[in-house]
Amino acid sequence: MMDWFKPFLHQSSIQGDLSMRPLTGFVFCATAFLHALAVAQTYDLKLLDWQPKSQLVVKETQILKPKFPVIDIHNHLGNLQNTKTYLEEMDKAGIWKCVSLDGRSAADFYREHLRVSQSVAKDRFLIFFAPDFSKIDEPDFGIREAKRLEEAVKLGIKGMKIFKSLGLTLKDKSGKPVPVDDPRIDPLWAKCGELGIPVEIHVSDPNAFFTPIDRFNERYDELAAHPNWSFYGEQYPAKEEILAQRNRVIARHPKTVFIGAHVGNLPEELHRVAMWLDSYPNFYVDIDARINELGRQPYTARKFLIQYQDRVLFGTDTAPNAESYKIYYRFLETDDEYFDPAGGHHLQGRWMIYGLYLPDTVLEKLYYKNAVRLLNL
Repeated sequence: MMDWFKPFLHQSSIQGDLSMRPLTGFVFCATAFLHALAVAQTYDLKLLDWQPKSQLVVKETQILKPKFPVIDIHNHLGNLQNTKTYLEEMDKAGIWKCVSLDGRSAADFYREHLRVSQSVAKDRFLIFFAPDFSKIDEPDFGIREAKRLEEAVKLGIKGMKIFKSLGLTLKDKSGKPVPVDDPRIDPLWAKCGELGIPVEIHVSDPNAFFTPIDRFNERYDELAAHPNWSFYGEQYPAKEEILAQRNRVIARHPKTVFIGAHVGNLPEELHRVAMWLDSYPNFYVDIDARINELGRQPYTARKFLIQYQDRVLFGTDTAPNAESYKIYYRFLETDDEYFDPAGGHHLQGRWMIYGLYLPDTVLEKLYYKNAVRLLNL
């Protein structure tokens, strides 16, 4: 008899017919083996397939409409065939106005964007101008593009948008990345100040996007799904340097208002964002696509939003969708605990968030009053 089987025969010493002991031991052994096999198969689950269901029973508040009118300062509505659908979702969610950052200068797309948006709803969509940096090497680029911006504002453009390619992946003829504080762009920053329009500026990305995609990366799921969002490696500028470039621009143009997208692109370190707000009176931030970061630090985030209530704006970075907006309202207005923010944008991290139950005076400013002031509405 094989040695591995002997312990089970020993354990089968039960009352009854002694002739049944070997059979009982065999059955016990087979059952144990099958159980072990099932457990092993269960533990072979891949992290990307793991979708645990919380057993926590907590209050769940449904917020169908916000307490106040809302201006979504950060959105992308460049798929013009969907403009009517966007308006329908805005109406469902209580969105007063929505800013599209897709008014690209290239090929005069901003003109078509304005035309279509205004034909659907004359005053519900606000379009921002995005410079054409593909022309950065042309003589007098900044002056020429600033003139185009001025013409666009006369047509109804309400601000300027800077995409994250600046400082990160955009290169000029030298083959080097164009820094955010490149002097060739100065005429554009100055023109925004002269025209009294804000700059929505997105530079760099979440901290995790600048670290290896490995077992220590807290956004592993997101980066595994979108590996092209990773900016880790010597081929990319360091995040800290990009942020420093942006801050030098803000300091150099005190008469121009800058809105730092995604909580100034550093919601993981709110103490530093607070330092920037203290240092630069012309700097503001929006919360778009970062309630996942704010909501996992509810005490710190609540204090931050209350302290800087005059400097923060509402935004989502998610095409108008009533269900997505509800998650934002729940986050800002309730004290609900441990709920999933993914529906407000997409899966960004494997954690839940907590509501901030902000005071009405803060909500009112965040939802629309600060935006009304900066957009001169």
